[in-house]
Amino acid sequence: MKKTLADALSAKGYDTLTAVQEACLNPEVEGRDLLVSAQTGSGKTIGFGLAIAPQILGDGDRFDRADAPLALVIAPTRELAMQVKRELDWLYKAAGAVVVSTVGGMDMRDERRALERGSHIVVATPGRLRDHVMRKSIDMDSLKAVVLDEADEMLDLGFREDLEFILDSAPEDRQTLLFSATVPASIAKLAKSYQKDAMRIETVSATSQHADIEYRALRVSARDGENAIMNVLRYYEAPNAIVFCNTRATVNRLTTRLSNRGLSVVALSGELSQSERTHALQAMRDGRARVCVATDVAARGIDLPNLELVIHAELPTNQDTLLHRSGRTGRAGRKGVSAMIVPPASRRKAERLLGWAKLTATWADAPGADEVLAKDEERMLGNPSWLEPVADGERETVEKLTKAFTAEQIAASYLRLYRERNTAPEDLADVGAAPAPRAAFGASVWFSLAGGRATGADPRRLLPMLCKMGNITKDDIGAIRIQPKESMFEIRDTAVDGFLKAVGSAMTMEDGAILMRLNGKPKLDPQPRRESHGGKPGGKREPKKWDKPRDDADAPASKPEGKSWGKPRTAPTDAKPKSKGTTAPVDWNDAPEERRKKPKGGAKPSFGGKPKGGPAKDHDGAVSTPKKHRKSGDGHPASKRMDGPPRGKPKSKPPAGTSPAGKPSSKKNRARQAAVKAASKAGGNTPPKRKG
Repeated sequence: MKKTLADALSAKGYDTLTAVQEACLNPEVEGRDLLVSAQTGSGKTIGFGLAIAPQILGDGDRFDRADAPLALVIAPTRELAMQVKRELDWLYKAAGAVVVSTVGGMDMRDERRALERGSHIVVATPGRLRDHVMRKSIDMDSLKAVVLDEADEMLDLGFREDLEFILDSAPEDRQTLLFSATVPASIAKLAKSYQKDAMRIETVSATSQHADIEYRALRVSARDGENAIMNVLRYYEAPNAIVFCNTRATVNRLTTRLSNRGLSVVALSGELSQSERTHALQAMRDGRARVCVATDVAARGIDLPNLELVIHAELPTNQDTLLHRSGRTGRAGRKGVSAMIVPPASRRKAERLLGWAKLTATWADAPGADEVLAKDEERMLGNPSWLEPVADGERETVEKLTKAFTAEQIAASYLRLYRERNTAPEDLADVGAAPAPRAAFGASVWFSLAGGRATGADPRRLLPMLCKMGNITKDDIGAIRIQPKESMFEIRDTAVDGFLKAVGSAMTMEDGAILMRLNGKPKLDPQPRRESHGGKPGGKREPKKWDKPRDDADAPASKPEGKSWGKPRTAPTDAKPKSKGTTAPVDWNDAPEERRKKPKGGAKPSFGGKPKGGPAKDHDGAVSTPKKHRKSGDGHPASKRMDGPPRGKPKSKPPAGTSPAGKPSSKKNRARQAAVKAASKAGGNTPPKRKG
């Protein structure tokens, strides 16, 4: 080990090194590519800082003037990158190293100027580093070592393409170190592609994970999840605690609730700016905040020295996330607690996560109010101040207290003051008990508020408004009934005076709605029934424009058995049953005379129509050919129209006196009309009259 690094470790209080740090100092690994898997909190940052020292320092103990960077450390998140920079700053301070960071969310112009001034080590996030490489604001030609910290997390976050671009831009003779909590197939593939004869170092125990962390699975009822979080924080009273949630919305809600209960809390999620995230973590480090509510963006790399408690407000999605969340505590030999809030519906999921992660947890009910108060008493009596002698500056005040008050009064006052400093715990429901039936509401007074169903009034909006403006709780409000033009609700008799005082003599609520006190219980309109069609209230469905009008007086009272609804249909006895399926093609000239009429508008007959694209076919598939024109008794053609125009070239010329389309010419029409008139006078057989 370089002397400057050994002095830095000694000044920082490192008497012994962790397993991964010892492995990185082994002479056999000097200058070689490494694939290291070690659990979180095992000192990986110091480990790769020691591993790259021979490459970047060479034979000396100090750096020359800063120029192009010699080492590059890539981390998945901004917080982890800034933490790595702080660790390398004190480790290489005596060696005269210039450590520069390039991370997303910071001013890129400042980073470019810092790189131009020169650096020895650059700590970066993948996306921002790729931008600098593409803009040629960082010189990669002098790199001697590249470290990928939390490599599995970077791949999970979708940085594979950025990492491959960066590694392809670095010199081929570099030393490449991959540090990861786990080594899945994706990490092994990346190592095979960009490392040469890498040495595998594994310090993760195959049978036990996080030996310094106590895992607790706390059972809670479905509606007591957030109350249980409050009690767990109060039970342990850790200097620093992180509460992990799965979504930003849950982070915001839980942060607000804990803050309202008097806890010093900060939020950490992806929607915050880099400045806000930095200030939140700094508040945790300097003691201004005690609780951090965070999403999994903070699960990797965050190192708070006094973090003793991790709470999983919502169960993680997989066992790796569980390990990384929990790994924020129990670091570098310190003890910690990882508490999982487990409602009944999540019991099986919690068991699977623990099994997959090879962890053993203690199952118990979440601490109730009595347990929290008992723990407070234990901490109070265990305070070493009871055994310390009275100081000279305190003696005068102590004598005044002992003369003015009895010992019992002093003890009671001390106990009250002690409890005032802490938030009162929550009463939790018994997990295995059935929900208690709701007690009777008791005596009440009814009120009427202008605005009802017609104005969009809704109990979900009315309830919080009444609580806020009337200075009452939801338990003081009974039934709420929304009427067409007004809303009515009842308030517990004991809360009426306070309610009216808070509302004021004007008796107006939000938006100037008038409030009236009623005498007795009002006569309420029946609540609208939700129809199955559409699910909209309103009783009877309004008629639609496509509904057929029907005289309700003619409708039968009940559906006759064996008959359709409405008037029964009767068919003539000689009627033929309707055939189902496709109607067989019928030639136009074979139709009876009374049906042998051209449809209106020149359309083809509906029966016997042939499909498009070819001649009509009958049921056997044979092509129907039009028969020759027949002649009636007086020698006139009965019909010269075939079933559709002839396809292809006609075999013979059309008959004389007709047009090419087969229609009689104007001269022939006039002759035919004269013949029809003559035949009608004589009473002879006449051909069918042509219409149109």
